Amino acid sequence: MRRPITATYRFQLRGPKADEFGRAFGFAQAADQLEYLAELGVSHVYLSPILTALPDSNHSYDVIDPTSINPEFGGMEGFKALAQKAHSLGLGIIIDIVPNHVGVAKPALNPWWWDVLKNGRDSQYEHFFDIDWHEDNGAGGKLGLPVLGAPDDAAKLTLDSFEGEPVLRYFDHIFPVRPGTEGEDPLAVYDQQSYKLMYWRDGIIGYRRFFSVNELAGLRQEDPLVFEHTHQVLRELVALDLIDGVRVDHPDGLADPFGYLTRLRDVVGPDRWLIVEKILGVSEPLDPRLTVDGTTGYDALRELDGVFVAREGEDTLSMLSMQHTGSPWDEASLVANEHSLKREVAASELAAEVRRLARAMRRDNFSTAGPHISDEQLIDTIVELVAFMPVYRADYISLSRVTATVIAQMVQRFPSHRDALDIIAAALLVDGEAATRFAQVCGAVMAKGVEDKMFYRASRLVALQEVGGAPGRFGVSASEFHLLQNERALLWPKSMTTLSTHDTKRGEDTRSRIIEISEVPSEFAEFINSITAITPPPDGATGHFLLQNLIGVWPEDGQPTDDLRTRFQAYAQKAIREAGIHTSWTEPVATFEDSIEHWVDALFDGPATAHLNEFVGLIAPAATTISLGRKMLQLIGAGVPDIYQGCEFFTKTLVDPDNRRFIDYTARSQKLAVLKEQGVVTAESVSDPDMAKLAVVSAALSARQSHPECFVGADYQAVYAVGPAEAHMVGMARGTSQRDLQVIAVCTRKPIMLENNGGWGDTTLTLPEGEWHESLTGRTFSGTVPLSELFEILPTALLTVVRH
Repeated sequence: MRRPITATYRFQLRGPKADEFGRAFGFAQAADQLEYLAELGVSHVYLSPILTALPDSNHSYDVIDPTSINPEFGGMEGFKALAQKAHSLGLGIIIDIVPNHVGVAKPALNPWWWDVLKNGRDSQYEHFFDIDWHEDNGAGGKLGLPVLGAPDDAAKLTLDSFEGEPVLRYFDHIFPVRPGTEGEDPLAVYDQQSYKLMYWRDGIIGYRRFFSVNELAGLRQEDPLVFEHTHQVLRELVALDLIDGVRVDHPDGLADPFGYLTRLRDVVGPDRWLIVEKILGVSEPLDPRLTVDGTTGYDALRELDGVFVAREGEDTLSMLSMQHTGSPWDEASLVANEHSLKREVAASELAAEVRRLARAMRRDNFSTAGPHISDEQLIDTIVELVAFMPVYRADYISLSRVTATVIAQMVQRFPSHRDALDIIAAALLVDGEAATRFAQVCGAVMAKGVEDKMFYRASRLVALQEVGGAPGRFGVSASEFHLLQNERALLWPKSMTTLSTHDTKRGEDTRSRIIEISEVPSEFAEFINSITAITPPPDGATGHFLLQNLIGVWPEDGQPTDDLRTRFQAYAQKAIREAGIHTSWTEPVATFEDSIEHWVDALFDGPATAHLNEFVGLIAPAATTISLGRKMLQLIGAGVPDIYQGCEFFTKTLVDPDNRRFIDYTARSQKLAVLKEQGVVTAESVSDPDMAKLAVVSAALSARQSHPECFVGADYQAVYAVGPAEAHMVGMARGTSQRDLQVIAVCTRKPIMLENNGGWGDTTLTLPEGEWHESLTGRTFSGTVPLSELFEILPTALLTVVRH
């Protein structure tokens, strides 16, 4: 019988070569923590990708051999041992698969890619990859590889050997030599190969990539043989009944995600959990015909964050942003910047993909439209069109009118593009290569333009700038929040919900701290103006962005460590390169980067430090309140909640790799043992924030296990308080029906405003008939309860009905 899923816990696996100290967190180390997870109350262990990836990878999304389980983690035998122990403890296992791409950073380590480089179109694996062999591909019909540091660097190739076979070497890069083309002259040998090494700035790339990452080559899952080769391990794990579900990484990159997921459902069977990393726009539905159980939860993250934002602070923070960055970063400016940045990305980083799309549109255009349109005009129109597309890809039937609507708007606004749009529309109607590539390019442009550029530039309230977020909307009202939770409970009851992932730009507790800026916008403005006057940043917009992130991780005791300084310096460098205004990954500007480094050092050791301590001291207690209540809502709310590794404690992390560090499970296990021994929390015990958060997690997970009928597939109801501070409580009730509510979770929002207005006063909560046990403190309530009493010990409460 399949293990019922109530909640998952995500482990980030890594081998010893991925850590500077040679530490590993593979299957054996994960197995060591299973008793703790079982005691914590999750039902399933959720693993990062397990297939063989580059040995030094800290994430394993760069798989180099999809046909084997990573030996760095313990291989198949290690995985079987982990699964056996998990099952003996009543835990299931969810795995993360990566169908869209494989790692090709070191070609010799990827046997499929190596064979394609060696044998070209004669390789048995050539059709595994999405390669452009057309004569007009910019590389003379060869496979273009963007590796040369200068246009004439091919002259620097030398002959060498690798594992007994001849290779061409370009510094640290090695490339195979096709059998029968060996010789003494490196250039003569090179000219006979099926690949052509290109100057990386030329933008000639002969294969589909993951977004603009040259080291990740796209796979053709639409080919049944490719599907079988890349899913043979999954089939084996299913046949052995070792896994209970699958998380699918980035299916939108595939040629046909709908068809792929249909085939995948056949492999995993009807009763295993199947969720997809699908990034939805705020008003975008998940296509109901997909044979999946839901998304990985970015949509839920936006809602759970947004309901705690104090919308009263919007105007002040917009004006402050305008003062320091030149933009209010409100909805109108965000829309304009999104289009501009997407257009920039399409014309630069993803120019190779756009050119390939344009050539496909020429080939697929069976009409007589557009022979007078130049390639430059066509490409320019494609760039504009993909920049206006509001979703990752619009070829899901639930979005059938999106592309037509955008084209209609463009025809009205840009009459000069009409003829080129006719070519595009005619090509898209064919449902051939052009239609597929258009959908794939739209997703890549959205990801690179919004997530990887705009979200590192916008800075009105950076906590809202997460994947799937809508920072222009500045929060989520209680009414919107409840309606969306109810929709999830009805339509996608097994969809994952999350607050932190390996990809979030800031961890959940870091975002809580930043969210609290919205409650004190005037004080924040005074803080920013003081800091920038005392310690002026090299650039106002960069300083405004980085200071919010620094507030998010600054220690409450005012004693920043050297480790935090090192981590934040690394974050600052990544942030300014992603923003791409003053420096970038491809063209780093040392003078600007050095100036930011010196400025950050001055914040840690200078006159600004006292101001940081003072401001963080103002908002830190309230941020703790937010973290506790939001965690409660996630765990009790609609969907299946995931706990990212370590987040049962307060973990103030930044973007990867900061959020993939090793977790101290000894400390967590010890505190859980103390919590279980005490049975209930007291004011003294929850003075330790980690103990308080662990108590919330443990109690909520226990409720999901004790009352499974009240959660997945059950009813959702909003809970409201009555009284002068009623807007400061948000709550939900779960049960088998509206008349059989058994679990109620309530928490505090906008806590600083609440305190400034005199607290809860006469605000009350009226419970349904019967006695209700408050799980955290052990107290019993019934009837109408003063919130000042309910929240006396913690700012959140979990009530379950007492059956007699």
